[in-house]
Amino acid sequence: MTSNRTLRLTTAQALVLYLSRQYSVADGDRRRMIPAALGIFGHGNVAGLGQALDQYADDLPFIQGRNEQGLVHIASGFAKASRRRAALAVTASIGPGALNMVTGAALATVNRLPVLLLPGDSYATRRQGPVLQQLQHPIEADASVNDAFRPVSRFFDRITRPEQLLTALPAAMRVLVDPVNTGAAVLSLPQDIQSHAYDFPLEFFAERDWAIRRPVPEQDEIAALAELFATASRPLIIAGGGVLYAGAGTELERLADTVGIPVAETFAGKGAVQADAWWQLGGIGLEGNPATNEVARAADLVLTVGSRLTDFATASHSLFTTADVRFASINVDPRDGDRLGATSVLGDAKLALRALADALVAAGVTTSNAWRDTVTTAKAGWLPVRAAALDADTPVDVDALREQATDAIPDTDAVLTQGQLIGLLQEHAHQGDTIVAAAGGPPGDLLKVWDATDGRTCHLEFGFSCMGYEIPAAIGTRLADADPEHRVTAFIGDGTFLMAPTELATAAQEGLAVTVVVPENHGYQVIHRLQMFTMGREFGNEFRYRTEPLTLEAGKDAALTGDYLQVDLVQVAAGLGARALRATTAGEIRRALQETRSETRPVLIVVPVIPHADLPSAGCWWDVAPAEVSESDTVRAARSQYESGLATQRWHG
Repeated sequence: MTSNRTLRLTTAQALVLYLSRQYSVADGDRRRMIPAALGIFGHGNVAGLGQALDQYADDLPFIQGRNEQGLVHIASGFAKASRRRAALAVTASIGPGALNMVTGAALATVNRLPVLLLPGDSYATRRQGPVLQQLQHPIEADASVNDAFRPVSRFFDRITRPEQLLTALPAAMRVLVDPVNTGAAVLSLPQDIQSHAYDFPLEFFAERDWAIRRPVPEQDEIAALAELFATASRPLIIAGGGVLYAGAGTELERLADTVGIPVAETFAGKGAVQADAWWQLGGIGLEGNPATNEVARAADLVLTVGSRLTDFATASHSLFTTADVRFASINVDPRDGDRLGATSVLGDAKLALRALADALVAAGVTTSNAWRDTVTTAKAGWLPVRAAALDADTPVDVDALREQATDAIPDTDAVLTQGQLIGLLQEHAHQGDTIVAAAGGPPGDLLKVWDATDGRTCHLEFGFSCMGYEIPAAIGTRLADADPEHRVTAFIGDGTFLMAPTELATAAQEGLAVTVVVPENHGYQVIHRLQMFTMGREFGNEFRYRTEPLTLEAGKDAALTGDYLQVDLVQVAAGLGARALRATTAGEIRRALQETRSETRPVLIVVPVIPHADLPSAGCWWDVAPAEVSESDTVRAARSQYESGLATQRWHG
């Protein structure tokens, strides 16, 4: 029976009180759906949401931040570390504050991560005339900058009356807990409406449980998939992020082990397999390892689980070269499951993998010794190469490196490569630790060589490859995992660090122990590598001084060609409240990692690494086109090589 009792609250008060009483339920685990809010206040949200968050601070804790984009990244990192069973709310003021959240919204939506965004908006009443930071569109009077959220969000609503919350908030919650359609849910809040009051039904604020559902696969689709495996001789499984979110690792390992199927991982699926078995291959594609790609080229059946297969995983559709290769998929989203003309099973990864394994075991399906030998031989050839690349105790022969390198190796104070630094981080990693990377060289290197088995989590955001995600995501991970025995490390280049270091101050303010390891290589070196491959000369990617004073006259010193820029990253981090130090040798790095493991505040460790010294190639092609017309012999040669690569692309359906 519905009660007629009401509670008079402002829009903002009702919103905050409602959020504080929402719970997610998955596999018997009930937890707060929105356990905290983050934000930066301005005139567009301080009088409304600011007042409400203060009033209900005991029910919905508030975290103050430094950059709105960074705060959304914190929320995304938290959601990923929480396996999408909880989300954070983020508020910003009207105009530039709101727009700063758009990049973060896109990242969350592309990566299917639930975040709730509450940007301030222009006055709904309009009697004030154009207000500070308001967009005035010449032909769309109701448009505001917040409309920029529409294409990058899974749900958008503009609240122009308090009572609209009665339908808008449940709709937003449904998106946040939906494994198919989750992403950024945006409630745009005109600043005057935030303070308007309404008599809300008291039942609206009762605790509510939201089930995170597991779509059950159809048995005939499982049977069709099992038939494909029964007739395949060289099957391969590609594990995506959906395996992790579904908690399907055990089911995947059982299938791989009992039937004898090798398993590769995408960026999002890194760590989906925790067993160190013969069939565990690691990363696939452009930044995968060569052994995995060798197996992929030979496969005649490829099953993707919880992945949308971007161009990095498929090497721009050039990786799967067997003439009769077939594709299958398990996915909750039919738009992802049907890629490459796959025979698809629509359903939860855990349930589908369990059913598939049962069917194959019952039918006695196993792979041949020949296929297992192919897999183990490829892996055996890669492991010593990997070990040598990560060995920090063998000094680098820089002269030999220069002879082998396709790019000049500059003289710096570095004695280690980035690969050797990763080896030291791997040596230090314990069960329960998390390493975070998102853009530039670090995520590709980690996909290629990091051992994410035995409880070591590798948190890679490469759906959007967003610079500036790493430090906030490490904070979000720490909020999701408060165990002081678990170390959370952001592994980022100096270019990314200089772009967005400010949330270190947030970590210091909140007493959050996160570690930031910066391989200092003096530039955006992964793009420098691509640039050298496609045009043969450096331009605008390394951090170098201009040799003469800047002038805007044509023909005057168009490139930055001087010495490397000298920036003291240690002082930058120390000024933001971190314990910061520089370590150069393997011994210094080991000591720094050990001495700072028990720190209760943020830590920054800067390690100079040898520029242009890369890990072994994955041996893949990527569809990035050099200029079709150029006076440069190097560019013409690169174009010719690119066009040869185009011939390897295949349309699979």
